[in-house]
Amino acid sequence: MGISRRTFLVGAGAGAVAVLLASCTGEPQQPPPTSEPPTTGPRPTGTASPGAPLAPAAIARSAWATDPYARGAVSFTPPGAGPDDRAVLARPVDDRVFFAGEATWERPGTLTAALRSGERAADDVRAASGDGERIAVVGAGLAGAVAARRLTRSGFEVTVIEARDRVGGRLQTLTADGWPVPPQLGGWWLTDDDTDLGIRLAALEIETETLEGETAMSGDAEVDVPSAAPVEAAIAWAEPQASDPSLAEALAESGADPDDPATAAFLALLAATSGADAQELSSWFPPALPAREPTAITSDAGALVESLLDGLQVARSTTVVGVVYDDSGVSLRLGTGEAMSFDRVVLTTPLGVLQDEGVEFEPPLPFSHRGAIAALGMGDIEMIWLRFDEDFWQTDAALWHVVDGAAPIRTWINLKPATGENILVGRIGGEAARQWAELPDEDAVAQALASLEPFRSPR
Repeated sequence: MGISRRTFLVGAGAGAVAVLLASCTGEPQQPPPTSEPPTTGPRPTGTASPGAPLAPAAIARSAWATDPYARGAVSFTPPGAGPDDRAVLARPVDDRVFFAGEATWERPGTLTAALRSGERAADDVRAASGDGERIAVVGAGLAGAVAARRLTRSGFEVTVIEARDRVGGRLQTLTADGWPVPPQLGGWWLTDDDTDLGIRLAALEIETETLEGETAMSGDAEVDVPSAAPVEAAIAWAEPQASDPSLAEALAESGADPDDPATAAFLALLAATSGADAQELSSWFPPALPAREPTAITSDAGALVESLLDGLQVARSTTVVGVVYDDSGVSLRLGTGEAMSFDRVVLTTPLGVLQDEGVEFEPPLPFSHRGAIAALGMGDIEMIWLRFDEDFWQTDAALWHVVDGAAPIRTWINLKPATGENILVGRIGGEAARQWAELPDEDAVAQALASLEPFRSPR
């Protein structure tokens, strides 16, 4: 349920550390306006340029790279970093500050990583706490919702604080008229690690579909689907090396050509699932290679988070900008300059926000935690959903590859075979996603349609 800021502050109490923090914050400042990834509902987008695919009837797009409450889509592991950094970030600080979120889990970048990290953080809080303690959970995404529900069931007084005016975090479904299949602007592909999550989705009647079949086009000709073999060979080459090379270095040293059109197309797919380009990725701890027939969420995924938060206190549009902790508890400073005290706090703040120092800690986090935050990478994945009144393609394959370096978006998902609807979803990752997120809608749609041109069938 939502609560007002006044009710929230009165209920939060005022411990000694909170009074100390409030006395040194200066003039209250208004929190920054809630910034969502820009999306658009159904609307005509004009007439397609000559030779281009038909103009879409509706579009929806993400922009996580420019979202101040995310600063990226998923974390990744750069050269020189590894699982130990994630384990360090997951450690409690003085048994007062606890971290959760996909970046703190050993297999990051998935919905299950967020879920498991929330469970782990709640268990750590429970082990450190006495009966009846007051716990703050910062972030109402999947990790925060899981942690809050688990702590509430253990008898703690839990308050969830969310900067956005909605819950779900980077799990976001756009519900709007004109979309028979609601656009998923955040996490929506399930991996082999998501079996338990799939059971939860089924119990809530959240629909999923397997996306079957692949095709690839170069120019106007169909070509072989890009193979993972060069990347697998590069990872194998890197394993015995004395230091951790980037995936791009490993590809070159193992005899592959990263600029080969087919290899480049597979690397585009990898960037669109990991959030990072080959030169940014560790070869010793690479991301999981993309599923070639992924399972996708095709109905409102928000019901998962909403069910976990049902009946809990959730303060929306409330930004936490500072955390003060000591032996007596934790004080949280809001973007308004106000402060509240709790016994302990679970922070599900995305890695990108921590790296940008969007939250100030007093005292500073231990060197080990600061080192882990700096060592890990925050990747970018953006999507554009296009709904058409009629199809312009002839393939029933769900996963499309554009084997052509000139195409801005080289990975597409065709939802028609699974859902019966004329919906195509473009995915783009890494540096290309960061640049693409800055485009106005008109330019983004134009680039998307240009990328789809190889799949247009003659009329």
